[in-house]
Amino acid sequence: MFTGIVETVGKVEEISKEGTNVHFAISSSVSDELKIDQSVSHNGVCLTVTRVEEGKHWVTAIDETMKKSNLGALEVDSQVNLERCMKADGRFDGHIVQGHVDTTAKVKKIRDEAGSWVFTFELEKEGLVVEKGSICINGTSLTCFNVEKKIFSVAIIPYTFEHTNFNQLAVGSTVNIEFDIIGKYIHLILNKN
Repeated sequence: MFTGIVETVGKVEEISKEGTNVHFAISSSVSDELKIDQSVSHNGVCLTVTRVEEGKHWVTAIDETMKKSNLGALEVDSQVNLERCMKADGRFDGHIVQGHVDTTAKVKKIRDEAGSWVFTFELEKEGLVVEKGSICINGTSLTCFNVEKKIFSVAIIPYTFEHTNFNQLAVGSTVNIEFDIIGKYIHLILNKN
């Protein structure tokens, strides 16, 4: 389980394919601290560490993950938001995040607010987005506003802009979206027949 508070940004060093699986080598400030079999959020996607060596760690994404996330757009030198799983005695600084991407969205607009930024996104189809509700974008816990069907906005403070890959996004960029797990369960219960 994660909280959506990005710990560091890693850099894609290598990408290789083996059948339908894609292996990524990522360098980061936490890579040497990771252990094989650990779960780490990569742009909001929970992936298992398969190897650790000299400031890099390796993870593998299966075909299903590649189809449902923006990992297929990663190239060597791409920046990736990273968060290690939450410790049992940790604080919930963001919200409950599973690392299970529900869909992707495109950046529709970026507005510079003279000290912060407002990013507006468009979902592929209507999702579980509520005004002032939590959402996870590329592994970052944020609050939605100006919600209209498939469109919503989030505000990004300078710290988040500088310490995540939000500073690499442009209009048209694709991001990973994980809707709030509590909202997903409530929606399921209310729509059961």
